[in-house]
Amino acid sequence: MTQIMVAGIVGFVVSIFLTPMLIIYFRRHGYGQEIRLEGPQSHMSKRGTPNMGGLAILAAVWLGYIVAGLIGQFTVGGGGFTASGLLILGLATALAVVGMIDDGLKVFKRRNKGLGILSKTVGQVLAALAFGILVLQFRNPDGLTPASRSLSYVRDFVAVTFPVVVFLVFIVILVYGWSNAVNFTDGLDGLAAGSMAMVMGTYVVFSFWQFRYSCFSTAEGVNLSGCYQVRDPLDIAVVCSAALGACLGFLWWNAAPAKIFMGDTGSMFLGGIVAGVSVVSRTELLMVVVGAVFVIEFVSVLIQVAAFRTTGRRPFRMTPIHHHFENGGWAETTVTIRFWLLVAISCGLAIALFYGDWLASSAG
Repeated sequence: MTQIMVAGIVGFVVSIFLTPMLIIYFRRHGYGQEIRLEGPQSHMSKRGTPNMGGLAILAAVWLGYIVAGLIGQFTVGGGGFTASGLLILGLATALAVVGMIDDGLKVFKRRNKGLGILSKTVGQVLAALAFGILVLQFRNPDGLTPASRSLSYVRDFVAVTFPVVVFLVFIVILVYGWSNAVNFTDGLDGLAAGSMAMVMGTYVVFSFWQFRYSCFSTAEGVNLSGCYQVRDPLDIAVVCSAALGACLGFLWWNAAPAKIFMGDTGSMFLGGIVAGVSVVSRTELLMVVVGAVFVIEFVSVLIQVAAFRTTGRRPFRMTPIHHHFENGGWAETTVTIRFWLLVAISCGLAIALFYGDWLASSAG
């Protein structure tokens, strides 16, 4: 528990103090966000706002994880660095590099569209393939790898086990979907950071619960019925706690009116964490419930594109869907707060489903 708390505190402190340094640096050098001309007109006032604030989130999560890991190595009953935690952060960092290139083109080259879709997709696919291959390696003494080839909800569905090639395709789709979903959500001040904080807080609960009721627990009095076969649940909780703290620290500066944006650097980094955590915690389907708002944002874009290409009509005023409500007359802060409420509801529902599964499994 100490490691989890340390990771969150360090993540928060680093993020809340590093972010204003980035704001000062980017303003001093005149590096600011270019705004899409076809976007909501109310956003034109944001032109020139510093971007690439995701660098602070990335640094905060890594430092929080490293400090907590070092403490764990010298703590009785604690844990140090594990394959699961490092693979999650490796995937997230690889995606952040793709986002960093995209942000760099926008900020330094004054191109409001950044990387082309093809180039960005290639980067995402390569990161996903590397993660998919590595996550099936590193078997621990109990015989567990960070992930399994089975589809999972709260536990693995052993009956649905993919061949290796199909598993890699599944991972590519998962990583591509989540990295873009969080990226699409990052369109209003504080929306993505606040939503991610709640999602990561929920997964701190899930992964600590998996640690407490691990099938390989040696603690006295632990009921192993309904236990979890997750390789490194404590380290997953540490990663999620560091991300929670980093998002809250960044939100201090990113809440309306935002003084800095996380950019693709931050949104793709956080999307990578979501994808990675869902795989190594064996909760791919449950993550859809936890991150329901991200899913809705992503699906709204797919529907808009598909409908326009097939019928020539757009079902939404603008996508991602938060812009639909903005263009309908809702204030930006109204949209953000109501979407936060939806995230809170989806996280609460997911906790209920997770706990209900545990009750049913432990009773059996």
